[in-house]
Parts: sequence; C-alpha cells; structure tokens
Amino acid sequence: MIIKNETVDIPTPTGTMRTYVYRPAAEGQFPAVIFYSEIFQQTAPIARSAAIMAGHGFVVLVPEVFHELNPIGTVLAYDDAGKDKGNQDKFTKPLTDHDSDTAAMLSFLDDSDYCNGHVGSMGVCIGGHLAFRAALNPRIQAAACLYATDLHSNTLPATESDQTLARCADVKGELMMIWGRQDPHVPDTNRADINQALRTAGCNFTWHEFNGQHAFMRDEGERYDAELALNAYRMSVDLFRRTLN
Repeated sequence: MIIKNETVDIPTPTGTMRTYVYRPAAEGQFPAVIFYSEIFQQTAPIARSAAIMAGHGFVVLVPEVFHELNPIGTVLAYDDAGKDKGNQDKFTKPLTDHDSDTAAMLSFLDDSDYCNGHVGSMGVCIGGHLAFRAALNPRIQAAACLYATDLHSNTLPATESDQTLARCADVKGELMMIWGRQDPHVPDTNRADINQALRTAGCNFTWHEFNGQHAFMRDEGERYDAELALNAYRMSVDLFRRTLN
C-alpha cells in the first residue's frame, strides 16, 4: 500500500508534542496505531518501522516521547552520549505525563477524517513499555510490546501503585508480548515475573520469546535480525487486523 507522511504538533498538558503521521495515501478511514519509539525518539529505523506498519493499512502516529525535555525535532544518536541523554529523559518524565500524551493523541485521531476510531499501540524498548502503558487507557484495543524495558523494575517516575505492571489488571485490550531471550535488560527471571503478573491479573495476552538480542528490530547495528523483525511485523499486523475492527 502506498503511504504518505506529515508532521503535526499536538498540544498536551505538558507542552507541544511533535508527532509524525504515516498513513495510507488512499482515501478512506483506517485503524490507527500509536508507535512509541526507543529513548532516541524518531530515528531513521523508527521511521522505517512506522512506514512498514502504515503500508499495511494503518494510520501510524510516532510521538516525540520526551518532548518536554528536548527541543522539537530532537533525535538522539545511537552512541554513548545519546544513550545517556535518553536514559536521563526516561528516568525524568513521570509516567502520568505519558498518559496525558496518549490521551492527546487519541483526541487528535478522533478529530481526524482518516481514522475509523479503532486504535492500538506498539513500541520497542522503552516504547514497548509505553505501548503497554497506553493500553491502560480503555480506548487502546490491542498493544504489541516488543522487548519492553522497565516493566519489571518499577523504576520509572511514578508512585508504587501507579507503576505500569502494578496496574496491568486495568488493561482491557489484548497484549502481545515479544522478547529476545538474549536481552540483558529483561533476563529470564524478570520475564517470568512479568508473565506471572499478567496471569495473576487475568490479562488477555500472548507471549513470544525468540533467540534474539535487545533491539533486534533496529535495522542498524550488529544486533539486527531481519528474519525476527519480519516475523514481529507480521505478528503485529495480524494482531491489529484482528482486533482493530
């Protein structure tokens, strides 16, 4: 499917959020996916991921996840300086501000003439966590969470009761959890803790572990696994085609 893209600035309670929109070029209304990036914001690999999903018939929004903490248009490099700044931002922004960002994007989609009102979320790394977090909003019908960081650690800025995993019973949509077994950020014991929390809460979820490293979706660098990435895209497309209707 041919797509087009545009840039919009969405007002949120914590300031203007630059958001990148990828959507089918054809006329009509389509389901939407909010795509949450890594800590580096919209890098070239993230833009390509969004374009791939849009090309399968979705309106894809890519927000600047740390818009309050950086000039509009900031993209951090995949180097030590970028990683340090991104991690600093991750541990600075309260989770409640991500919640209001999600609500702002849902309002934007409601006002658009190309979204049919059905919305899911997807993300990688911290974005996998934020895709899960977005699903605490009952408007999110499904979430594809790829190697989500910090779900198990409860270290992001929030009260103990408002940590994302502590609230997993609030998720009403379907969760798809995808992990790399060689991911040092979420090792075996921590994945087991997350899995048990979802089971205890009675969440509707599927669980997938592959022999892959952290960031195996990122098509730059030595950890990229093209076969796993293609599988993950297909699984995500299938999830959203089944649930966003």
